[in-house]
Amino acid sequence: MVEPRIAVAVVTMGNRPAEVDALLESVAKQDLPPTRIVIVGNGCRLPEFATRLSLPGEVTTIDVDENLGCPGGRNVGLARLRAFGDVDVVVELDDDGLLVDADVLRRVRDLYAAQPRLGIVGFRIADEHGETQRRHVPRVGAADPMQGGYVTGFLGGGHALSMAMLAETGDWPAEFFFAHEETDLAWRAADAGWSILYAPELLLQHPKTSPARHAIYYRVTARNRVWLVRRRLPLALIPVHLGIWTLLTLVRTRSVAGLRAWFGGFVEGVRESAGERRPMRWRTVWRLTRLGRPPVI
Repeated sequence: MVEPRIAVAVVTMGNRPAEVDALLESVAKQDLPPTRIVIVGNGCRLPEFATRLSLPGEVTTIDVDENLGCPGGRNVGLARLRAFGDVDVVVELDDDGLLVDADVLRRVRDLYAAQPRLGIVGFRIADEHGETQRRHVPRVGAADPMQGGYVTGFLGGGHALSMAMLAETGDWPAEFFFAHEETDLAWRAADAGWSILYAPELLLQHPKTSPARHAIYYRVTARNRVWLVRRRLPLALIPVHLGIWTLLTLVRTRSVAGLRAWFGGFVEGVRESAGERRPMRWRTVWRLTRLGRPPVI
């Protein structure tokens, strides 16, 4: 059994210095030290971390002049890790998260060592009271956050990615900036034959939040949904998927301003280029459906 080398990557906009320190200190307490830690300042300058916090492994900070969004910032970290060439798996963590348990990185290493085609491992997200929001359980109709297994998606807040998988599928869709980037990557991984595992024993503590707290939420959610299906779904499924999600949005959204922004983003997604179209194969659609999450919902 070959033991993969683990890196930790964090992207921050510099507005949560205390939370980033706490997260990095929880990484330092892991019983398996990461080979590398990469911290990306997304449109900000970063302070010194390594000596001040006594961090293990090689610590690299990268200041980016502009905010590239979550996927764009993560790609900066991945590019640097790829240049180093000595990492097999990267654990990406939200900058306001916390690793409560000391064995998370070791468990990640063991999962990848045992499964050569394991592409993505999703963590369980829970607040300081141990509660997991329903939207953070990556399975349709399964409200139990402790039910693990193979799934069709994962949470961006805490996860692990195989570097070998990324070499085959490509990195995050930077143009999405925020929203649905996890689904785009998950569908590419599944279509390339990589598995996605939800491992609830891997806990990232994270404050309870609503995605609608972001001012751009409704617009980019709609735009990216259209881009996602234009890029990844077979032609026959595109109108089905968008029709279902339009109905769900009308039912769920209570804000008139939110609906206006959503439809503006929808039009933007239709008019503007979605980038390279590389639809998944029908056998992948069938496999995702068997796992409980057909790509039309």
